[in-house]
Amino acid sequence: MLESLAHVFQPLASKQFDLLLIVYLVAITTEAMSGALAAGRRNMDIFGVAVIAFVTALGGGTIRDVVLGNFPIGWTQHPEYVYLVILAGLATTLLARFMHHMKSAFLMLDAMGLVAFSLIGSNIALQLDYPVVVVIMAGMLTGICGGILRDVLCNQVPVVFCRELYASVSLFVCALFIGLRSFGIDADLNTLLCFILGFGFRMLALRFSWKLPTFSYQQRWD
Repeated sequence: MLESLAHVFQPLASKQFDLLLIVYLVAITTEAMSGALAAGRRNMDIFGVAVIAFVTALGGGTIRDVVLGNFPIGWTQHPEYVYLVILAGLATTLLARFMHHMKSAFLMLDAMGLVAFSLIGSNIALQLDYPVVVVIMAGMLTGICGGILRDVLCNQVPVVFCRELYASVSLFVCALFIGLRSFGIDADLNTLLCFILGFGFRMLALRFSWKLPTFSYQQRWD
């Protein structure tokens, strides 16, 4: 499976990026499980669980590729990703009763996945020669859109817009990656720095409940 990922993400295919590739696999598995839990909270059937798990794990990359015109979409060429996320989602239905003990681990894995997705999305846009603003948006689409699709399908406000800093972390990682690249920082070192700083930023946001200012407007237009 790592060989398949290396083929899809050729810019990340060096030995130095083995860790990032592994994190990608862990991330889509974790995201699939979070999607399954969200489906369970909405009392969905097994088919619904599988769909939400798939959308949560692979939806961000799919939206990115459609927006960028990057075809064929990765998972269509590598069905093992589909098997992995659906199996993870279905396994969650059996393990859900034990998962409240794993909340901290889930949050850490989710933070790692957010950073990895953001970096992968940015790299793909760079290889397609898109301008800087599009590269950043591509990274953010990859990082946050799976969770947004999950929450929309589960009929709730996406948590990335109303909880501890999440989308902002993706923006930070993508902007930092581009900034360091513009200064000629080695690509491997750049990715490592962005990964460490992005992961640390997200964990600090969780620890200290950092949030952006909220906007509340209740007045009716009668």
